[in-house]
This record gives sequence, C-alpha cells and structure tokens, in this order.
Amino acid sequence: MHHPELQREFSTRTTGAQNSGQKGVIGTYDGTIKTARPVRQTVPQGMGFLLLKETVMTGVLPSQDLKTMIKEGVINAQPQTISEQIQPASLDLRLGTRAYRVRASFLSGENQTVSSRLAEFQMHEIDLHQGAVLEKGCVYVVPLMEQLDLPAGTHAVTNAKSSTGRLDLLTRTISDYSTEFDRIAPGYRGPLYAEICPRSFSVLVRPGMRLNQIRFRAGQAILTDAELDALHKAERLVSGEAVIGDGLGFSVDLQPDGTDLVGFRAKPHTGVIDLDCKSHYDPKDFWEEIRTTSGQIILDPGAFYILVSQEAVHIPPAYAAEMAPYLAMVGEFRVHYAGFFDPGFGHYAAGGSGSRGVLEVRCHEAPFVLEHGQVVGRLVYERMRAEPDQLYGAGIASNYQGQGLKLSKHFKPLPPPAAAT
Repeated sequence: MHHPELQREFSTRTTGAQNSGQKGVIGTYDGTIKTARPVRQTVPQGMGFLLLKETVMTGVLPSQDLKTMIKEGVINAQPQTISEQIQPASLDLRLGTRAYRVRASFLSGENQTVSSRLAEFQMHEIDLHQGAVLEKGCVYVVPLMEQLDLPAGTHAVTNAKSSTGRLDLLTRTISDYSTEFDRIAPGYRGPLYAEICPRSFSVLVRPGMRLNQIRFRAGQAILTDAELDALHKAERLVSGEAVIGDGLGFSVDLQPDGTDLVGFRAKPHTGVIDLDCKSHYDPKDFWEEIRTTSGQIILDPGAFYILVSQEAVHIPPAYAAEMAPYLAMVGEFRVHYAGFFDPGFGHYAAGGSGSRGVLEVRCHEAPFVLEHGQVVGRLVYERMRAEPDQLYGAGIASNYQGQGLKLSKHFKPLPPPAAAT
C-alpha cells in the first residue's frame, strides 16, 4: 500500500531507533541492529514531545518545529541560521567557505567519517570567499554550515532545491558513518556535506548559497492509497483523473494549449551561471527549445530536458509530498532531482490554483520516445506533524507558485507562448 522505497526508509529507521536500548547501538537501513558510533539518547529541551508522544505526533516536522530545533541546538550552525532558510516543511542548507575537488563521488561508509574519506579522494581545496567556479563534469564536496544533533526518534531526508535541479546541478548530502546519500539516521550527531556535480552548466558559487534542503520526520506518516483517494475526494489534489497507486501519478504534457513549445534541452557548450543572479540570463544562450505538434519527442542519451506535467498539483496545508523515483522499466530516463513539495504548493489559500510540476528529465542509455500523457512519476503524500505556521507561496519567497513550463529563477522570464502552426 505504501511506496516501497520511501516506506523502507520510514519503517526500518524508526524500528531500529525504537529497538535500540543501549547507547552506541543504532538501526541500520535494512532493519537490523548493529554497533556504530555513539549516538545521543537524551531528549533535548523542547523536543521531548517528538519521543514521548511519538505514537500520536508522527509526521513531517513543520516550520515552527524547525525553529524550536534551532533554538534548542538540535540544528546548529556557524554562522547562525537565518529566517529565510526556514520553509514550511524543510530547512535550506548553506554552503560553507571551502570546497574540495575530489576524484570521484563517494560515501563515508559505516565506520568512517567524510573528512577521513576526503583525505583519500581529495585533489585540491578551493576557497569560496571570493566566489569560485565549479566546473561541469567535476565532483566537489563542500562542508555545509549546518550540523545536526538529532534525537533518536527523528530522522531526516535531503534533496536538491528546485532551482538547483532545474540547472541539472546534481547535489546530494553525505554524512559521517553513512551508506546512503540524502538519508540522515535517527540520533545522528555531526556535520553535513554537499556533494556537487554540475552536469550541464558550470556554476559560480559563494559561501551561504542554498543548493539543497533538509526535511525532518518523526515516525511513519505516508498515506496509504485508500487515504490518498479519500484526501483527493475531499481536497482535489490533482486536475483531471487521479491515478493512485503507491502515490499519485502524474504525466507529461506534450500537447499544451495554444503553443507547440513543450520544453527545453540544455545546450552542451555554454558560459558560467552565477547562482546569485536572478532573471539575468537569456534562455537562448543556454537552452534549445523543444517543439512538437505530434504529441511525442525523442529523448537523446545524456541530454537534459525541462518539461512540464499535464496535471496541476495541489498540496493541502496539513500535508507534504515527495517526488518518488520512478521505476526503471518504464523508460530509459530519470525524472526530477528536486523532490520536495511543501504544504501550500498550488493551494488556493496560498495564492495558487493548482501548480504544474516542472519535470527535470535526463535520458540514460538509449534514445527513448516520450509521448503525451505518459505517466512519468509519482507524488507520495505524507501527513505533517502539525500544519506549518507558513505556507508555500504565502508571505515567503516562493519562486514557483502557480507555475507552468518554467526555467530556473536565474533566467529571464519566457515570452508569452507563440501559437502552434
């Protein structure tokens, strides 16, 4: 009934934390218990409700809980976090002051720290204070300003921010003693690092830039298909017919109204993108327009595309969603780097009327025919522990509320669509 990849994340980690009765024992991701580094077993001041009431207080932690976690030192940072980092159901993470060019992507492993692996794979160190270019096709590791001191009942998931994904800027979080990207185990105490690999464009970065985000969870809160169906009937989660099966399915739009422009493909040889620049770059210098009147396109191996969903999506205030990795047997492509959808996305009370999902698509081994209406992904809905005190698009800097086909915020707005001929 649950999406298997995300359900495994919740069930094994939560079970492991609850079954660990002694200091220095944590639950591994396959549900077994094994000895690792010592983890904190005490409950920080102000966070006891997450453990003492776990059976009734499960869910994704909202913005007000994030503020408490910062105040109590569960999330700590140098320099201190700023209000702009706090989103309805996640916290933006900031790049530190130096980057390390490494020979290859790596994980720390069960018994090692990231810093010890850096000594093995580091090629050179880069000072980011004056800005530095991260070159296309290279791999970098950047210590983040934020560190964690998690309670045993809380785990975390990270993901690239929307603007990061739309630049094909592969950004993943690694932590000490870890065998997975983007997954932070319950009770973790230590630093966080961003692994960054620009795949289509070289980018200019500086300390404090926010390329990825972290979402905290207590317990298991994924909606079953029956619960999701009931929520759709009550709140209308998607325009058109709801395709529900291990989440809410969505499809690609290759027959948009009034235009034959269906997407963009990244150009192979472009200039550098300064990630601090907004509405600055001409899309024509970085992107090729993809047009069709046949309702289908052929994806080229190795190419990166920006497309848009056929459905308008709605995330009610008491829920959050995550884009689930789609099954490989459906096609030779991957959809969506940036997987978090915050409470209020597309919600009428937050200035939306349903928002299209922008699809970041990379084709893999072979050319692949993508057709209009083809299901390309799923949204997995989760309950919030409480409704956040701020919603996506309501009084905060939300760049993509009410979006259609849209490039990242770094590019000048697209002109009105030309009519199809």
